[in-house]
Amino acid sequence: MSKRRVVSYGSWKSPITPEMAASVTQLTEVMIRGGSIYWREFHPEQQGRFTLLKRTVDGRVAELVPSPFNVRTTVHEYGGGSFVVDNDVVYFSDFPDQRIYRLDRGALPLPVTPEVKMRYADGVIDSGRGRMICVREDHSMSDQQAVNTIVSLSLDGEDSGHVLVSGSDFYSSPRLSPDGSRLAWVEWNHPNMPWDGTELWLGKLNSDGSLTRTQRVAGGSDESVVQPEWSPDGVLYFVSDRSGWWNLHRWREGRIEPLHGTAAEFGRPHWTFGLSTYAFASSEHIVCTFATKGCWHLAVLDTANLKFEPIESAYTEIRCVRAEAGRAVFIAGSPTVPESILEFDITTREFNVLRRFQSEAIDLEYVSTPQAIEFPTSNNLKAHAFYYPPRTRDFTALQDERPPLIVISHGGPTSETVTTLRLAVQFWTTRGFAVVDVNYGGSSGYGREYRQRLNGQWGVVDVDDCVNAANYLVKAGLADGKRLAIRGGSAGGYTTLCALTFRNLFKAGASYYGVSDLEVLDRETHKFESHYNVKLIGPYPEQRDLYYERSPIHFAGRISCPMIIFQGLEDKIVTPSQAELIVQALRAKGLPYAYLPFEGEQHGFRRKENIKRSLEAELYFYSKVFGFELADHVEPIKIENLRA
Repeated sequence: MSKRRVVSYGSWKSPITPEMAASVTQLTEVMIRGGSIYWREFHPEQQGRFTLLKRTVDGRVAELVPSPFNVRTTVHEYGGGSFVVDNDVVYFSDFPDQRIYRLDRGALPLPVTPEVKMRYADGVIDSGRGRMICVREDHSMSDQQAVNTIVSLSLDGEDSGHVLVSGSDFYSSPRLSPDGSRLAWVEWNHPNMPWDGTELWLGKLNSDGSLTRTQRVAGGSDESVVQPEWSPDGVLYFVSDRSGWWNLHRWREGRIEPLHGTAAEFGRPHWTFGLSTYAFASSEHIVCTFATKGCWHLAVLDTANLKFEPIESAYTEIRCVRAEAGRAVFIAGSPTVPESILEFDITTREFNVLRRFQSEAIDLEYVSTPQAIEFPTSNNLKAHAFYYPPRTRDFTALQDERPPLIVISHGGPTSETVTTLRLAVQFWTTRGFAVVDVNYGGSSGYGREYRQRLNGQWGVVDVDDCVNAANYLVKAGLADGKRLAIRGGSAGGYTTLCALTFRNLFKAGASYYGVSDLEVLDRETHKFESHYNVKLIGPYPEQRDLYYERSPIHFAGRISCPMIIFQGLEDKIVTPSQAELIVQALRAKGLPYAYLPFEGEQHGFRRKENIKRSLEAELYFYSKVFGFELADHVEPIKIENLRA
């Protein structure tokens, strides 16, 4: 092995180019039917297109949906639950027009819904009645908010839907019993988000398809119920956090039975449709995944004797669990393995990799693995994060030099970071940056109490935890206190802006489509999140003073460090005005800043060229702010007021 060269942090030459980091194919929404496995893939090099693939029993993989079809629904704007399969026939939502299309083998997709302002998600096929039951979001009344219902759609001809369930603000997870006689679903109302309080309902389906004898099974304003599923023998199961943790339950003979009560999360926040943390390999066996301390694990639960058996594996992120006839499939990854589609045999307990992308060619000597840290934070509490040290096989830094640190604040804010091998993180660590990915108070994966730390405290608790994570690493000698940066997207962008406005710790920041004015967010955001701030901050306008006090735009004069801002110009969740307001304030103050707006991008960048450009620009920005030479040529960006 050749001797490592001494090169300053930030100036290391990395094998992970911006092109590589921007080209990552993502796997989503796995489904298993008749032995065949279906899934969505996200391709940034195809302008952010989602396509659908199928793997047959004999291992052949084929793309089902031809370009330019884009398998993506925008119900709740975040989508999910965008396709369903029945007897080798696929039904999917197409992104440009949001119509549902039918795809028969060897044929081109044909629409089954008309050209109206309707969106559909989370469908299930009611084959006995020749229809689909799904969530519909009606945008046809331009002067009103969208209307959400559960509808049935005829699969013969074009049908916009017949309403089965209505009256609540939101619906998800319509699930049909195996004999087709009952329908279960989840609903909730403003101001609750689905992780605050939802209700599980059940109704009887008559021979004509109408729904009667409806009853609430579980849930309420202070209980979050997610993912109802029917066992093959017709018992209704679900996940509830009534104990303080999302645990598995079932409803049988009019009673709710907890299956395995433990301080672990068997559910995830319902940001998108189609989430699945458990599935039935048989009537007697559930394959499930659960989180402890931010990492996910696999287990098998015997439904008869309730024996719970954790399955040992190296995987720390497991999602989209589906099962059929003694086997399960899911998406899984680890700190050294990118997310892949895996098969798990319930009899042999063996894993089989069915689909994997990226990073296999990256030498593990370049890979920084996350270290779980628990650090002290405000109010005598502890918070959680994953720390990634700089890592390369080619370079070492000066003996007394400490690395620059990037603090990542995830979006949501009711979400969580993951520990799988991500080039978006390794891009920085292989160049000599330390990274800390913070699961601040309010994050998922640590129970309801931890999740509720952010209630009334958004812009305070999240900021405190990011600041305290950085301080913890500086005190431990793992980061340079003079070269601290914070970055985040969406809610993470808001945390970034707040940290740079209301604290004096960080020396640079990068906001991706972040919120700068909470009142503007309240006025302009979409229906799904239009009352989110009631829990995170307080009711508006009654507590308008808090909205003002926690909006960075009103205190931009306090910002004292350089900032780079990225924004999609078609963002309907955090509109471009949010970025433009903060840019105007930075310009007026004369601080160094850069602003990169992207045409055609929405909430979260999907196009390869824009992902690549944003990474290059952020790296270039830090090199100028922190004063290090880049190992590779990067196309410069215009930094206003740089001499200041």
